[in-house]
Amino acid sequence: MAVINTNIAASTAANNLNHSTRLLNASLARLSSGSKIVNANDDPAGTAEALRFQAEGNRINAANGNVANAISFSQTQDGFLQSIGSALDRLSTLAIAAQDVTKTSTDLANYNAEFSTLASYITSAAGKDFNGVSLFSASTLNVTIDSNGTTYALTAVNLSASAYTSATGASISTSTAAASALTTVKAAITQLATDRASIGANVSRLSYTSDQLSTLSTNLAAARSQIQDVDVAQESTQYARYQILVQAGTSILAQANQAPQSALKLLQ
Repeated sequence: MAVINTNIAASTAANNLNHSTRLLNASLARLSSGSKIVNANDDPAGTAEALRFQAEGNRINAANGNVANAISFSQTQDGFLQSIGSALDRLSTLAIAAQDVTKTSTDLANYNAEFSTLASYITSAAGKDFNGVSLFSASTLNVTIDSNGTTYALTAVNLSASAYTSATGASISTSTAAASALTTVKAAITQLATDRASIGANVSRLSYTSDQLSTLSTNLAAARSQIQDVDVAQESTQYARYQILVQAGTSILAQANQAPQSALKLLQ
């Protein structure tokens, strides 16, 4: 049938061309952005899921940062305790030396001067802090270890505990005082060993937690990538296909627009 007023072929070709053009533009947007989801309407459910994964991943990374800082805190504690351990070792040595019956009162005074100086060093360490947070207090610190705000309690290390203050407050000015001081220093060394073991346990526990959080963060990123990220190879193939459809549609539309000319020839 030859008609002039209504060109069905051209209308159909135009609709197909518009559809192919929309697909081509969408494919170009995905390739240029690197994301399969350029607008929420591209994949509403996928958009919601990807947002949840991203939010959880950010919380996990923040928690991992908290854990890393807690590990640094604990390692700083242990660094101080290593030095304090050396000082206590020297105090115990001095307490033994001061019990030598051949030592004069002058010798004992010299020993006691060193003993007091080292004791003051240990006492001063009790006031040290890490970014404004006391390193050695009786207060327990709770470290956030996951995206839900779960906490792990760091075992407190208190250098103001009686085991330490009794040792640092001792004297070896006499052999009798030295014998008593030795007892308190040995107790302080025992307490120090317990405290360093606790710190080691804290670091070990937090290191495992950090590894777990890092793995979880990677897995969430991979899951979000499956939803959001465009497969460039696949999308490039689709883009080429849509280009061909647009080119073919343009050509067909041009031919369809020429159809009324055939009808006009009947009037000649």
